[in-house]
Amino acid sequence: MATVASGTIIRSRGSDRFYADLAQRPYDPEKAKFYLKQAGLDTLKVEISASDAAFSGAVDAAAIFRTSAAKGGIDVSIKREPADGYWDNVWMKAPFCMSYWGGRPTADQMLTIAYQSTSAQNDTHWKNENFDRKLIEARALLDDAKRKEIYAELQALISNEGGAMIPMFGDYLDATSKKLKGVTTHPMFNFMGARLAEKVWLDA
Repeated sequence: MATVASGTIIRSRGSDRFYADLAQRPYDPEKAKFYLKQAGLDTLKVEISASDAAFSGAVDAAAIFRTSAAKGGIDVSIKREPADGYWDNVWMKAPFCMSYWGGRPTADQMLTIAYQSTSAQNDTHWKNENFDRKLIEARALLDDAKRKEIYAELQALISNEGGAMIPMFGDYLDATSKKLKGVTTHPMFNFMGARLAEKVWLDA
């Protein structure tokens, strides 16, 4: 199961107070054809590298993307990569590939790791001076309302100008024992937002 995303890496509403409720872009293959024509093209050929090492179902997701893109005049070929070595040999090296991001405890950490120009894990190789400047500005603020305003602006920048397509957030499932006490659900990601060790105890 998954939640539909809207181009932002900050997980959906209810999970992070800094989530920006960006408008969903409608599926519009005719608009894609229009812009291809504006560029002097009848069709566009692209290759996407995919492997279930990226996430479970990544190859199937690439096939769905190929079908959707074809209606807009975009011919997507899928290069099926071996799972072994995918993160070393394909991720951040192939021009277009499937990838996956786990959640992070704060919006600042998520945006910094994935999109700050100096991050070693900026997998779209996106560099935007305005983004970097505002990210650092928001980090220093104590005013949550102002921080939320800036984080919304940063998410809009990513959605409109960034190099990633973020169609969905996969749901996390945790299994626990009745002997494990203090466990609660967490809307952001698994292990109670990576703070399981702080929150739970074993009932002997």
